[in-house]
Amino acid sequence: MSAKPEVGLVREASRQIVAGGSAGCLTTRDKRNHQPFCFAKNLGRGGGSHYRIQGLVEICLMHPLDVVKTRLFGFYKGILPPILAETPKRAVKTFAIAGLGSGLTEAIVVNPFEVVKVGLQANRNTFTEQPSTLGYARQIIKKEGLGLQGLNKGFTATLGRHGVFNMVYFGFYYNVKNIIPVNKDPTLEFLRKFGIGLLSGTIASVINIPFDVAKSRIQGPQPVPGEIKYRTCFKTMATVYQEEGILALYKGLLPKIMRLGPGGAVMLLVYEYTYSWLQENW
Repeated sequence: MSAKPEVGLVREASRQIVAGGSAGCLTTRDKRNHQPFCFAKNLGRGGGSHYRIQGLVEICLMHPLDVVKTRLFGFYKGILPPILAETPKRAVKTFAIAGLGSGLTEAIVVNPFEVVKVGLQANRNTFTEQPSTLGYARQIIKKEGLGLQGLNKGFTATLGRHGVFNMVYFGFYYNVKNIIPVNKDPTLEFLRKFGIGLLSGTIASVINIPFDVAKSRIQGPQPVPGEIKYRTCFKTMATVYQEEGILALYKGLLPKIMRLGPGGAVMLLVYEYTYSWLQENW
């Protein structure tokens, strides 16, 4: 049996990017299909090429659930920012050192897109009356600038959300996957990986949701128009806990799990199978 030829750094990097982007795009679509649940999640909270293909598919499939997070209307409102964000953010994950580092890096990249997305999803005007994605981004920059009260509002909460999620998600998946034996039957092997990915996304969602709640409160509409109540991540968590109780920090957990549980499984499966195909054919 002949040994496989060595692969150059550029080609290997290209494989990783294509596979990661594929997973991110795929999981992004997937994630937006679950957007109605995300809409519900945010509403409940009180908030008004490997990885590139993966991210695009996730966004397209699950975007409706992410809209539910903000409110139950217009399942595909605000889809452009997550599409633009998911592709690079999945590629970022591929090259980051590991879970926590990848999540923090991802948060830096995607936070402006999240601010625009949440704002568009919370907009209760009819679709024809709403500004475009770029138009809304310009409005934010013009009124509030690029800082922590403008296009990077909720930055610390986004750091916590993505950092904690990726740390648990990737750490759990790759450790458990190495413990459970590989199955020679392709169908059972697919189910093994899907199950581990599903469990990874579910556990990570349960652990990081307080950061997600804080992010939604900070980036979404404030309770009193013109008055900023939620400013920083941990202060927002403390305020929610004091005023509404510990369970308020877990509002929207079910829609989040319904989105990121299967979404996490899809992303990792697309990544692994795309990467395997690229290794064999390119």
